[in-house]
Order: sequence, then structure tokens, then C-alpha cells
Amino acid sequence: EKLAALFKFTDIVPLSARKGINLESLEESIYKLMPEGEMIFDEDQLTDRSSRFLAAEMVREKLFRHLGQELPYSLTVDIEQFEDDNGMYRISAVIYVERSGQKSIVIGKKGELLKQVGKDAREDMEKLFDCKVFLQLWVKVREGWSDNERMLRNLGYNDDL
Repeated sequence: EKLAALFKFTDIVPLSARKGINLESLEESIYKLMPEGEMIFDEDQLTDRSSRFLAAEMVREKLFRHLGQELPYSLTVDIEQFEDDNGMYRISAVIYVERSGQKSIVIGKKGELLKQVGKDAREDMEKLFDCKVFLQLWVKVREGWSDNERMLRNLGYNDDL
């Protein structure tokens, strides 16, 4: 109510995303405000990003979900190999962290966390790419990678560098 008094909102939708309460009302409010226009992409084109990028993002998303509060702030995923092998994608990804302690967190006890991340990411990739996926994940320590302009550029960050 205090915010509503300070700002002119078009709509206010109380909700709980965690409990799934009132999400339909939120969607309805958003759709009312979205202007219709020409399609920017072809109808069958999901995104302007490459399959490599999408694969890396799926691994990152699973890391975020499984690590929760333990997620190292300086973590990135690099797809080193992405090949079509007779209808099956062979994908090799490196998860870079900055310290060995972070590497242990990402791998988890007896490798179980990394194994679960890989399984979940692979399943999502198979749905998206509509084919079998062989996914290998590696965790490497690269101290200072987040301050290295060349590495950031190679990973697709900071195109302006």
C-alpha cells in the first residue's frame, strides 16, 4: 500500500511463485500490457543464440538450482566440444571456478552433485535438441578468470572489451 501511494502502478498482483498462487492473474495482467507487433524471428526459431550457448546455460541453470546458497559467485561454463555424431550430440563442458574450495563444492561429495547436474542438464538438452546427448562435465580451477579480459571475451562476456 505504501508503494502504491508513491508510484502509479498499472496493476498490482499479490502472488506466491513458490506456492503457485495467483500466477494466472499475473499472466493476464502482463498480456494486457504487452503490445502486439510483427514477429521478430521465424515462428520455428526459439532464440537468436547458438546451441552451444544454450547448452552452457542449461548446465549453469542446473548448477544454480543444485548449489543454492553454496553457488560460487565466480563460476562459468565453457562448451569445449559440441559435435553431431550421427544424430547424437557429443558435448564436453568445462565449469570454471577460481579456487580449489569452490571446485570441491561444485563436484560434491563423491561427485554426486556434479553427476546430478550433468544428468538434469542432459535431459533438458535432449528435450530441446530432440536427440540423444552425451554430456561430459569437467570442473577446473582458473584463478582470476573473471578478471581476465581475454578469457571473458572467449567465454562470450564483455564483447566491448
